[in-house]
Amino acid sequence: MRINHNIAALNTYRQLNSANNGMNNSMEKLSSGLRINKAGDDAAGLSISEKMRSQVRGLEQASRNAQDGISMIQTAEGALNETHSILQRMRELSVQSSNDTNTQDDRDALQEEMNQLTSEITRIGNDTEFNTKKVLNGSLDANNSVQQQQDTLSDVDTLIGDGTSASFELTFGNTAITIQGDGGTVVPGSTPVVSSNTITVGTDGADATADDIIAGLQLYAAQNPDSEVAQFDFAKSSGTELTITAKASGEFAGADANNNTVRMTAGDSSKLTDSNAGADGGAAQIQIGANQDQQFSASFSDMRSLSLDISGTSSGGANAGGVTGAAFTTTQLTDASDTTGSTAEYALDITDADKATAAIKVLDNAIKDVSEERSKLGSYQNRLDHTINNLGTSAENLTAAESRIRDVDYALAA
Repeated sequence: MRINHNIAALNTYRQLNSANNGMNNSMEKLSSGLRINKAGDDAAGLSISEKMRSQVRGLEQASRNAQDGISMIQTAEGALNETHSILQRMRELSVQSSNDTNTQDDRDALQEEMNQLTSEITRIGNDTEFNTKKVLNGSLDANNSVQQQQDTLSDVDTLIGDGTSASFELTFGNTAITIQGDGGTVVPGSTPVVSSNTITVGTDGADATADDIIAGLQLYAAQNPDSEVAQFDFAKSSGTELTITAKASGEFAGADANNNTVRMTAGDSSKLTDSNAGADGGAAQIQIGANQDQQFSASFSDMRSLSLDISGTSSGGANAGGVTGAAFTTTQLTDASDTTGSTAEYALDITDADKATAAIKVLDNAIKDVSEERSKLGSYQNRLDHTINNLGTSAENLTAAESRIRDVDYALAA
């Protein structure tokens, strides 16, 4: 028998504390529903659980992102549905104006509606937005960064006009374009290539203004969307400068560049400058995964009148050799505008039978372009629907795995 130390009591006390601690831990788990309430409960399990939890939350947010992407796509597709309806009406007007039972007053009335519908398509392209982001004017860019690059094209033959006339030849693949015009307006300069496939802008022996040249090229591209010419944009930068811009990566005058712009100005020069201004985007980057580099790129094309080739930046063009009969009106559309401000636009001319008949082909191509864009947007939507289903399955399974680590088993804890 020991007096100073009661070993039996100490043992009982130790066992009581151990039982109380165990009971407290069990009560904590049962009341919280969690097996791990603090790092000491399971240090490794806590780390693994937190990593899984971040993945689950990322997957759930990615699913919401995909749903937002579908909403954006549906907004664009809904606007294009209206554009389709307008184009069908414009084609109907062209067919109606092609009939010689109409008087000139009748055709003028048809032309007025054509002008208004052309402006409306441009307005739809400019004003269609999702969460303040414009989706149909070609400006949608996830990164909003533009890279500028300047190159010099050497050894380019230049033809100088004599003050009364000038001409030069542009070569796009197997298609050569011979351009004629007055020396004060047209920009001379070219890479002369002999080709039997030649489009002459302007009547032989007659001068053409820069507006005639640009309108003729735009009309040819509108009626021949698969041609090399259709891969370029044409504009008059100033009274003596014609700008030709590649719509995508391409080859021009012996130089490869992205969005290659070649400016040809009247005067004696052995060099031309191409300006490459390529944006990093042009598409919406939709985060469809929980981690980095798990994105889906949805491109939205410019669906305004000018991009659909149903309007031009210059009037005239009826004498373009490749597009006989087609022309743009001489009256500028009053409410045509782009993202940077006002720009001159001219609608398809249907004021006589020949022009109206030629306009039908242009509108057929525009309807085809809108159909292809809507089909593309529809495929995006279907893909995102499947993405959402997959994300839901992944999140569900990962949640189950995380639950086995983090959550308490009531049968065992009790």
